[in-house]
Amino acid sequence: MVDEERHNSMGGLAAQRRGGEASSLVRPYAVTGGRTRPRMELAIEALVAIAPYPPRDVTTLTPEYQAIMDLARGWRSVAEISALLRLPLGVARVLIADMAHEGLLRLSQPASADGQQPDVRLLERVLSGLRKL
Repeated sequence: MVDEERHNSMGGLAAQRRGGEASSLVRPYAVTGGRTRPRMELAIEALVAIAPYPPRDVTTLTPEYQAIMDLARGWRSVAEISALLRLPLGVARVLIADMAHEGLLRLSQPASADGQQPDVRLLERVLSGLRKL
């Protein structure tokens, strides 16, 4: 019953991970309140992990937050979380940034000197890792 509730609340995202039929993208954007930009700049290669002492009871989190928390038990990139949950990257960025702002997640972002673009070799390694998923 819990899996069914999670499937329904995530708008079919759990079914997509199990090879079920695809769902509409309306639901993922609904969980962000229609926002498409995160509250902080969040690189796709930024690493995410659970905060050691979350400020609130994690059992009361939304299914989307719980799914991200499950994946972030070890360090994962924003792109990995997006791909594994089959969430659009923009939605994953918004949710992860919100969770980090609430103190639920820790972020490790690559340093960008003088606002320059990230290293192309790093982006190629991230893309290669995503293709292996």
